[in-house]
Amino acid sequence: MNKILIKNGTLVTMDETDAVVDGDLLISDGRIAGVGVSETEAETVIDAAGCAVLPGFIQTHIHLCQTLFRGSADDLSLIDWLKKRVWPMEAAHTPESIRASARLGVAEMIRGGTTCALTMETVNHTEEVFRVVEETGFRATVGKCMMDKGEEVPAALREESENSIRESLSLLERWHNRASGRIRYCFAPRFAISCTRELLEEVSRLARERGVMIHTHASENLTEIEIVESETGQRNVTYLNSLGLTGPDVLLAHCVHLDDAELETILSTGTHVSHCPSSNLKLGSGLARIKEMIEMGISVSLGADGAPCNNRLDAFTEMRTAALLQKVLHGADVLSARQALRLVTKSGARALGLENEIGSLEAGKRADVIIVDLNRLHCAPRPKDIVSVLVYSAQSSDVTTTIVDGRVLMSERKLLSLDEEQVIEEADREANLLLARIEEGRS
Repeated sequence: MNKILIKNGTLVTMDETDAVVDGDLLISDGRIAGVGVSETEAETVIDAAGCAVLPGFIQTHIHLCQTLFRGSADDLSLIDWLKKRVWPMEAAHTPESIRASARLGVAEMIRGGTTCALTMETVNHTEEVFRVVEETGFRATVGKCMMDKGEEVPAALREESENSIRESLSLLERWHNRASGRIRYCFAPRFAISCTRELLEEVSRLARERGVMIHTHASENLTEIEIVESETGQRNVTYLNSLGLTGPDVLLAHCVHLDDAELETILSTGTHVSHCPSSNLKLGSGLARIKEMIEMGISVSLGADGAPCNNRLDAFTEMRTAALLQKVLHGADVLSARQALRLVTKSGARALGLENEIGSLEAGKRADVIIVDLNRLHCAPRPKDIVSVLVYSAQSSDVTTTIVDGRVLMSERKLLSLDEEQVIEEADREANLLLARIEEGRS
């Protein structure tokens, strides 16, 4: 791999001291070789004058399989959103439509500076998502959705427990730690009301046996919580904890409605929380207790969730929204820009167990790096606090360069591992075919 030298930038390192350094960044053999270096030769030289250079964003809750559904599930709360729109669309997926959906989502994230995602797919065709991740050079931990119970679940999504486990293990064997660890597998039971107790217990056992993460939804919506309580006699997190679905290898998406005991359970077990502020707003789910979680020491990171409930996969939007929501709830001094940026860098890496590999610009870490052009009207005048500009002013369209594992995936706003026009054409075609399949099934 060629050496890459990023010159003249402002390096927002996100290291232990949150150092901001004017200087150069050297990448060699897929890793960061020097921070703040000067007068070093390299095969590829990128001039980052007037730009921020920072670790790539890490989103810890995404559904690549849903990118094709953008704009098709508006103005519904979670349970109706699932039953009336998202589950029927997921059931209508083919390998071709899953592939188009994943390519669209990955392209959007690369363009917006996201270099790594934790993503839950649907029940079928998850192999296609892995192939897209491998081909595009993106970094992802991917899980096949598991669903072996629930009301109004389409037949194509309703699994036999043994088959769900068998297919999950097969994907794990084929894909976990591929591409020098850039691609990983996780178990992804959808949520408590879509999975039997027996399935969840087996997932807990197998995850520890195989050394992989568990990624599931929890306490996103009040109706969801009522259903779990009526079925189990316990609140959501308490129930998951009783089955072994908490711990440092578990990430719970949303966690909007938690009582004090559940917060203590998450803290004491070292469980991670992915906060999805835009999705929680759009679905009318509620406002999570993020200030309290962070103050307690709970591991919190950010995710956009899926395109049909956001409707964009934009880390800049999530940072800004997360900070503003906590300020209106708790005061203007809550969740600073630096804390918000940490949620999509170091905290995201920690949630994925990758804090020694990505999430900051430090020598020896994987070279997941982005360059953000601050020579824009909405970023002027250039202030002393560059982090404030990144969180409150910058936009995804300001990202000029995206690098993953030392490979340039976008240069001067041009995608290099994907053909943007082709991605859009495929998405349009497959979305229309998918909707036609749904209409045909209804007739």
